[in-house]
Amino acid sequence: MALEIIILAAGKGKRMHSALPKVLHKVANKPMLQHVIETANALSPKSINVVVGHMGQMVEQMLDTLPEDLKKLIKVVYQNEQLGTGHAVNCAMPNIDEQSDVLVLYGDTPLTPVDLLKDLVNQLGQKALCVLSAITDKPTGYGRIVRNGDFLKAIVEEKDASAEEKKITEINTGIVVGKASFFKKYLQKLTNNNAQGEYYLTDLAGLIAKDSPKDVGITIAPDFEILSGVNSKVQLAFVERLFQKRAANQLLEQGVTLADPNRIDIRGNLTCGEDVFIDINCIFEGDVTLGNNVVISAGCVIKNCSIGDGSVISPYTIMEDSQIKQRATIGPFARLRPGNVLEDEVHVGNFVECKKAHLGVGTKAGHLSYLGDATIGKDVNIGAGTITCNYDGANKFKTVIGDDVFIGSDSQLVAPVTVNNGVTIAAGTTVTKHIKMSDGALVLTRSKEVIKENYQRPHKKK
Repeated sequence: MALEIIILAAGKGKRMHSALPKVLHKVANKPMLQHVIETANALSPKSINVVVGHMGQMVEQMLDTLPEDLKKLIKVVYQNEQLGTGHAVNCAMPNIDEQSDVLVLYGDTPLTPVDLLKDLVNQLGQKALCVLSAITDKPTGYGRIVRNGDFLKAIVEEKDASAEEKKITEINTGIVVGKASFFKKYLQKLTNNNAQGEYYLTDLAGLIAKDSPKDVGITIAPDFEILSGVNSKVQLAFVERLFQKRAANQLLEQGVTLADPNRIDIRGNLTCGEDVFIDINCIFEGDVTLGNNVVISAGCVIKNCSIGDGSVISPYTIMEDSQIKQRATIGPFARLRPGNVLEDEVHVGNFVECKKAHLGVGTKAGHLSYLGDATIGKDVNIGAGTITCNYDGANKFKTVIGDDVFIGSDSQLVAPVTVNNGVTIAAGTTVTKHIKMSDGALVLTRSKEVIKENYQRPHKKK
């Protein structure tokens, strides 16, 4: 049986106090709706129908940034009037094949586990509908599951519940799966005779159960917290920490040592080898790979990088779109902008900035340097304050430095310029021409030192 998925994403989210549609607020630096779409895609559906309403064009713009394989599955449906969840699902039904199974998800519930949804879909079997419930000691705000023995009798929303019904601790998560034919038949029977004046999707289960109780199944989720929806910034922060806690636990299970599992943020995919240590307050974005015996010290921000075996990243280093090979030492307070390749045993020290730089094996830049648009050979010493002057105000140019070059402190290399193997550049030198000589050449520029005796410093005017 083909599975088609409907994701409800039309709500404004007034309690978010934001101009951004609720489902576009981010968890782990990714819109909540994108999390739900990726989860839906893991179920191999025939289609994913996203129901939008408030600021729907902005939601569509986000959908347009998704990978092509996802975009091919997505159909956008507009709910022009927000008349309730039942009405929202009904808006999508013309897209749904009569023979399909239909799973309803929510764009503000980003952490729903794939395995839980697979189990729910599998338990549908020949039933008309299967409801996902959960047990909580804090049911306030949620619809209650009212049972008649083992069977579902009705789902009653909080505002419509009696005092006795409000004591029920089995609540409705909102997630349901059912036969498209039953959806199409019973959605037409929904009424808005309730406290909200809306067409509730929750009433669907009660209508079907009234006709045939055995046709409605209930699956109780083992963990209610992970199904938490987001309606406020407080809840958004709560879900963010749930996500990060789950990610940290996965790393721990894989053998990664975390100084404090509560102080790490993973905003993408982090892959680690053996015996990796990650100190506090580190942020990983995009795709990051850490080899064996890598140390990431406190406060580092690493985005789309690979770091080879035995490398040590010292505190407060920021790096992006760079490849660091084995036994490198980076930082503290280093910055690697996009496009760097650092070979084995490279050292980039404090307050060194690299951009589109290739540093050869064993090369060292200890501190206070800028290396941009540069190809640097092996065993090169970059003295403090060295700058590759790669920009003339309009165009970028490249600096090429050979092997075993010694560059003294406070030197400037004005690109385009090449320095051959073995050259020594004295401190304070400005290199403007290609150095074609090799091994043993010394390059230096000096201005005449002037000393004036009895010099009087200027004083501030009174």
